[in-house]
Amino acid sequence: MKRRTLLGLGSTLLAAGAIGGWAIGRRGDQPVLFSARDDADGRHYAVGYRLDGSRLFATPVGERCHDVYVHPHLPLVMFVGRRPSRESYLLDSRDGTLLQVLETAADRHFYGHGVFHASGDWFYATENDTAAAGRGVLGVYRVEERRLQRVGEHPTHGIGPHQLLWMPDGETLVVANGGIRTEADSREKMNLDAMEPSLVLLRRDGTLISKEQLPEQMNSVRHLAVAADGTVVAGQQYEGDPLDRAPLVAIKRPGQAFQAFPLGEQQRQAMNQYTASLAIHDELRLLAVTAPRGNSVFFWDLDSAELRQQAHLPDCAGVAAVADGFVVSSGQGRCRLFDCRGPGIVAQPLDLPAGLWDNHLRVV
Repeated sequence: MKRRTLLGLGSTLLAAGAIGGWAIGRRGDQPVLFSARDDADGRHYAVGYRLDGSRLFATPVGERCHDVYVHPHLPLVMFVGRRPSRESYLLDSRDGTLLQVLETAADRHFYGHGVFHASGDWFYATENDTAAAGRGVLGVYRVEERRLQRVGEHPTHGIGPHQLLWMPDGETLVVANGGIRTEADSREKMNLDAMEPSLVLLRRDGTLISKEQLPEQMNSVRHLAVAADGTVVAGQQYEGDPLDRAPLVAIKRPGQAFQAFPLGEQQRQAMNQYTASLAIHDELRLLAVTAPRGNSVFFWDLDSAELRQQAHLPDCAGVAAVADGFVVSSGQGRCRLFDCRGPGIVAQPLDLPAGLWDNHLRVV
């Protein structure tokens, strides 16, 4: 997602200060939001804010970041570089101290996503092999003494891997292969006439379990959400004719094939051929999807596929489930909490800096 409108950060992006501690975020007494932001001059930051608006840190970083991953039991948070970045940033989650600038191997670049293993000993990142016509790989990193060391890689069995997440067993990965080949240091799409998007399940040792594709060749599988029961939902970005009726959300329920999620035509059109982030609220059995080009966030019942609400939110970007519902960020306006506990979904603005939030966020 391109940065569309720049709003001033003013004093909100001063040097990071040591405020609070890891225990606050872990206990949930005051949830902490981690995300990437820019300032009005295009400088990049890795930030942490409590949901009441108080800032933990705003750490300058060299390249724009995409998604964010919190270590399962250490005060570490990884901000992964946006394609085609060759850098990612490991920070202390308590005060934003930059601990490591993680660089890719030769002929590799990051695709913006990764995951820590539940043990805390491993980190996996989607990467591009620029020496082999865009072959997707999973970079394998060992976590040792608050640093990451690349120790190997596995194929993702596709081109242009984007988001990856753990299945409920904690040992199986689901990978969204976007199917779009790009070159080193470039975001130019090289193979739109021969895209190969797919949804892949593989063991963390690289063993392929399954690979499934949707009928629409130009429907790039990009972002994911996984429910506790193993349901996988994927958001697509369509690269074909803007007038094509491409399904932009797909679902793989346990024991079933990967297939289109039943979108209403009005909702599909409102997405403007592009989805960004997804989240599932397991307790409420709700699915949330952001569509920044359509300035809309959608909420569906995960089991019945009934649309609960379509809410207007300019340049909506990241989404994460919280106790009451979902937090959604915006590239142009206020972040919002959508309270989904009642019969109607109620939105309220959060006292967080407005605008310039990047595509993804994490709340712990």
